[in-house]
Amino acid sequence: MSKSPRSFRTIACTVAAMGLVLAGSVSATAATSEASTPVPINPPDGTVMSYVVNTGQANPGQTRKAEKAVTDAGGVVVQSWPEIGVVIAQSDRAAFRDTVKAKGRGAVASVGATRTVEVKDKVTGPQAPWGPGSSGWNQGKNKPLNGDEPTEPVPATGSDSLEGQQWDLTMIQADQAHQVTDGSRNVLVGVLDSGIDPTHPDLQANIDVADSVNCTAGGRPDQSEGGWYPTTSDHGTHVAGTIAGVRNGVGVVGVAPNVRLASVKVVNDDGFIYPEYAVCGFMWAAQRGMDVTNNSYYIDPFEFWCDDQPDQAAVREAVARAVNWSSEKGVVSAAAAGNSHVDLTVNTEDLGSPDDAATPTPRTINAGCKDIPAQVPGVVTVSSIRQTGDLSYFSNRGLGEIDVAAPGSRILSTIPGGYGLKSGTSMASPHVAGVLALMKSAHPELTPAQLVQKLEDDATPTPCSAPQVVPGIPAPACVGTPELNSYYGHGIVNALKAVQ
Repeated sequence: MSKSPRSFRTIACTVAAMGLVLAGSVSATAATSEASTPVPINPPDGTVMSYVVNTGQANPGQTRKAEKAVTDAGGVVVQSWPEIGVVIAQSDRAAFRDTVKAKGRGAVASVGATRTVEVKDKVTGPQAPWGPGSSGWNQGKNKPLNGDEPTEPVPATGSDSLEGQQWDLTMIQADQAHQVTDGSRNVLVGVLDSGIDPTHPDLQANIDVADSVNCTAGGRPDQSEGGWYPTTSDHGTHVAGTIAGVRNGVGVVGVAPNVRLASVKVVNDDGFIYPEYAVCGFMWAAQRGMDVTNNSYYIDPFEFWCDDQPDQAAVREAVARAVNWSSEKGVVSAAAAGNSHVDLTVNTEDLGSPDDAATPTPRTINAGCKDIPAQVPGVVTVSSIRQTGDLSYFSNRGLGEIDVAAPGSRILSTIPGGYGLKSGTSMASPHVAGVLALMKSAHPELTPAQLVQKLEDDATPTPCSAPQVVPGIPAPACVGTPELNSYYGHGIVNALKAVQ
């Protein structure tokens, strides 16, 4: 089913061009210990569904057993990730989940449906071999630290024509950071999104075609020509411009205009980011030696994935394994906090999930229900602020959940064929990804954990502000200290300190 207007909500962006459209439909009152509301997924025989199959241990032996269990249960192995013990499968058997566990004989720890509707992206043909001597098992590029090669600072050499309208760069002191460096060509940022326009004059020179990929073919990496291009959404192109718009005398300038970008397409033509797409994106980023990823979305079809629901818990486990493995391989990730204007520590209702169903199921949610990837440990969670410095009304918030804040309202950046304004935590997150790219350029020896620590230490402490008042929209109050609060986290991200 085509739900293209919904894609902006899913990828945490409230709108294109000059206006704002309220995103999400989640209310907040107080935390609850109640069980979350189940959303049964019981397809009849003959309906092709997608699943994650998690092994008990991440190794080739158990992955092979899980693959055999999938085929013995009447499924198709779409993609195996032996590095993390996750197999992506498709099957038209109603009993697939129970059967694959029985066939796995202890190798299969959990199985979960990744969506509530039949897959459109049915996969045929075998995956690429990953066994010994071939291209898959734990090979990754494992490139040396960027610091092992000389890194020459590239200071700003002039202004682009629209740079004067980029108040967001001034707010985070990126304009001053550019006097030190525009970033290193050694640094590669993965834009997990809807694709990047390969012809845009402010992006073309920075796109790394060799490391770009389409993950929306069932969750299997596809480097076919044009596969990673944008089709139904300009969102990824806008995000890319904020991160690394080229300094070329025209248009806009990115936060880190000299770093490289890889388009990692995880948004399908209907606007959905299913779990298998995101897992593919994080694994690809790690295997290709990327330094930073930006994730301006929540994973569909649930805005909040609950650990007391078996399907949702299995998906959360698979995504967490992918994020953790990418971090171990040197990738640091930033993510949008979401646009449902709730305090993530106390929200108890989700009225809009599953969003791929004809009719969502209003749900009670509890503290074990999380927005992924934003609430996966180790991911930098970013809230959105306005030009006035106060929190954007749509931005999610939460003490201990928000790491840093960044500009996200009416942000000027690239879109196919030109430039446009967008608002959302989707627009805030790429500012942080750009700052992390600058930081990695200036401090190539830092690990992902050290980059996150420095990002938080360098942030400008910001005291609680009054909530932006919009009639009819809840506005959870700010709590905490200037050094750590529910609106700004550790503060507003600071690009100048990142390169010092």
